[in-house]
Amino acid sequence: MDASISVRNLVKDFDSLRVLKGIDLEIPAGRLVTLLGPSGCGKTTLLRAISGITDPTSGEIWLKDRRIDGLPPENRNFGMVFQTYALFPHMTVEKNVAFGLEMRNVGRAEITRRVHAALELVGLAGHAGRLPKQLSGGQQQRVAVARAIVIEPDVLLFDEPLSNLDAKLRDSLREDLRHLQQKLAITSVYVTHDQAEAMALADEIVVMKDGQIVERGSPIDLYRRPRYRFTAEFLGMTNVLEADIAGSQCRLPWGEVRALDNPGETDVEGVAIRPEDLGVQPVEADHHGVVEQSMFMGAATHYWIGIGGRTVRAITAGGHMDILQNGQKVKLTAPARLHQLKTYHGDERRAA
Repeated sequence: MDASISVRNLVKDFDSLRVLKGIDLEIPAGRLVTLLGPSGCGKTTLLRAISGITDPTSGEIWLKDRRIDGLPPENRNFGMVFQTYALFPHMTVEKNVAFGLEMRNVGRAEITRRVHAALELVGLAGHAGRLPKQLSGGQQQRVAVARAIVIEPDVLLFDEPLSNLDAKLRDSLREDLRHLQQKLAITSVYVTHDQAEAMALADEIVVMKDGQIVERGSPIDLYRRPRYRFTAEFLGMTNVLEADIAGSQCRLPWGEVRALDNPGETDVEGVAIRPEDLGVQPVEADHHGVVEQSMFMGAATHYWIGIGGRTVRAITAGGHMDILQNGQKVKLTAPARLHQLKTYHGDERRAA
């Protein structure tokens, strides 16, 4: 099925508080789209509206050519994976996964086949007879995923499913989720506030703030060429520097002249340089700045460098050079082309 989702001018009010402010969003069939933003931005409310758990105040939600915002959740054929697993503690893994099929009056032989296949997909074929309390957190979340996919849903919805797991397990499970989604080609919507998780999982990221969509795009486009400062800073560390603009070029605070890849912008806050793109070279004279602080992180070393009353951040590959000491004079090298960032005012969402 072509399980594309169309959200049209969706509004949600809680009493006098408007949480969603006219959301327009198209999600192509078979794609994994993440809703990314800070707490309170409306991303979970949007997911709950798509799922049917929350009724919108106004607007429409379509699944391909069928309007679904008036349907109860059980009639939307969506699978949902929650942050808290939501497993039945008294049921075995097999029973938990079979529950949705039993509610749909699927035949016993078909239930057995589909439950076995779902557990195979999530790597838990040998755990069918265990209770949830006998499983690790990661295994419990895999059961929750199996329960969501066993009903053969048109859409998968994920509400911060990895946030209760430790960092190493979270990294491993998100790789498995991405592989599984690509293998099944199920249209998926994934809510997170973790930018690394969004970039690792998504075909497309939708950045939200204050109940609106700031902008959307592929992970690499939003990371390298965001339109707004809010997006650049939410998707990772970045230096936003004031620069003297002259046509298609800019002069940085330490004197380097670089080309702009988006000249002619208005309402610009500065140019963006990701810390990993800023070259650092120790010198004895003709320096640009001074190391204020360093932090060795294994794969990388982070530096805070003072330049004329401001501090910029640089990241170098760990172990490739001796760690520079506080007070060390350095020269900086910016990338050949830089990107300007605009201020987001919240009134340009339809152009985003």
